[in-house]
Amino acid sequence: MTTPERASALSRILPGIIGLLGSKRMFASADRTMRRAREQLVRPQSFAPPRSLERHVDVSIRHENGWPIYTVGPRTGASSRRAVYIHGGAWINEISSFHWRLIADFAASTGTEITVPIYPLVPRAEATAENVVGVIADLAASIVARVGGRNVVLLGDSAGGTIALSVAHLLRDRGVPSPRDVVLISPVIDMRFTDPEIYRIEPSDPWLDVPGPRAAGERWRGDLDITDSRVSPAFGPLGGLGRISLFTGTRDITHADAITLERKAAEEEHPLDVHRAPGMIHVYPLLPIPEGAAAREAIRQVLRRDAPID
Repeated sequence: MTTPERASALSRILPGIIGLLGSKRMFASADRTMRRAREQLVRPQSFAPPRSLERHVDVSIRHENGWPIYTVGPRTGASSRRAVYIHGGAWINEISSFHWRLIADFAASTGTEITVPIYPLVPRAEATAENVVGVIADLAASIVARVGGRNVVLLGDSAGGTIALSVAHLLRDRGVPSPRDVVLISPVIDMRFTDPEIYRIEPSDPWLDVPGPRAAGERWRGDLDITDSRVSPAFGPLGGLGRISLFTGTRDITHADAITLERKAAEEEHPLDVHRAPGMIHVYPLLPIPEGAAAREAIRQVLRRDAPID
């Protein structure tokens, strides 16, 4: 699916606003990005959901492997629908209010109980692909064991989309029944950052640049090879994974990886729904713009579909 060619007025002014926030400048330098990551070890960002969410959904927390694990669920009616949401943030930034509002919206509007792992961030020693992908795969496998793969959806945005696809690969490789759907919002799938298309898009991307994410990715991969599917899911076969829905904006350097995934899915004849938004920026489905609202409705439809009658 492709959104209309003409962007909304709000989406046209948003790149300028994001540019003023300085993220592009920070990501343009590996040193600045990693300095930001180290600063957040000293002054950690809050990961707590806003209190206002509890007017609409039930929120609970438990701890596993030293991680906070939140559950956000609908207030009305029991359901077997389950999802795991893995937040983005370039491997260095904590879950934000944008993520929490999105999660609460999906839980309330689709009757889905959503599990949200608060995973460790680079440069903490335990913030590696091997550790994080493995722990989230364990978490997802326990949910699949309770309700069945056909009732489970994996979702992730940006770095969280990378992790979500890597988790899907690992579950498949372990012989765990696959979640029925994997929803990816602006993921990186090849952590080498060598695709020439990235550098064609980069001058028009108001948010991201390559040096910072690449530096964070080097820490993230730990002892694994850059082509290990737990690091770069582009290098794992798609067979045996659930249906994939991909949301991508053409003014986003990760759109290069979206093209790669689309090509790979076609070659392997794997079901992939591509939601391509001309002129949209990184993680646009999380943003308060009309194009974001349309994408969120498409994701709600994924969460609702093929769910058994309770």
